[in-house]
Amino acid sequence: MIDVPIDIFLLASWLGGAAFALSGFIVGARKGLDIMGVFILSFLTANGGGMIRDVFIGQTPYALTDLTGFIIVVISFFLGLFILYRKRADIDQRELFVLSDAIGLAAFSLTGTLAGLEAELSVFGVVVLSFITATGGGILRDIMIGEVPAVFRSDFYGSVSILVAVILYLIDYFTVLDDLTILIVFLAALGLRLLAFRMKWHLPRLKL
Repeated sequence: MIDVPIDIFLLASWLGGAAFALSGFIVGARKGLDIMGVFILSFLTANGGGMIRDVFIGQTPYALTDLTGFIIVVISFFLGLFILYRKRADIDQRELFVLSDAIGLAAFSLTGTLAGLEAELSVFGVVVLSFITATGGGILRDIMIGEVPAVFRSDFYGSVSILVAVILYLIDYFTVLDDLTILIVFLAALGLRLLAFRMKWHLPRLKL
């Protein structure tokens, strides 16, 4: 049974949106896109996964009905501009990208899972929504810049969203899913993603 205030879902959505928007900005700036291209990349990275998720469950995408997501992207965009043009020596842009991308991944894994649980989907459906929400924006981002999406080549990326979905589904099935549990799972997912990056963990790769 879900016993999670709607605020938890919204906070995770806002946090994930801000983090993914910043990661999209960094990628766009690295690729030398113009200011419009960078903004579009930020917006799609932040909102793409959630929009696909909402379509899957038959809802109008939240990003198209509420300005909060757009405002968060704008704020993250200007934060990125500040970092870029001030050229802060104390900020490692690669580490900032990894951290922001990991936060977005963990947060959107939660929102996708919670949306699936609220819709009373099967465990497979919950996993699919978690995966799509967490990785959809990044997939759109990478396709737009002509790269193989990170979820298909990165170290332990999409696997995090699957683990989050399965863990929360089982907790919800056997007991009450509350906000403290969600916070713990979020921190664990964030830590796992960062540890996987640092240790270079990845799933077995196939080569012909």
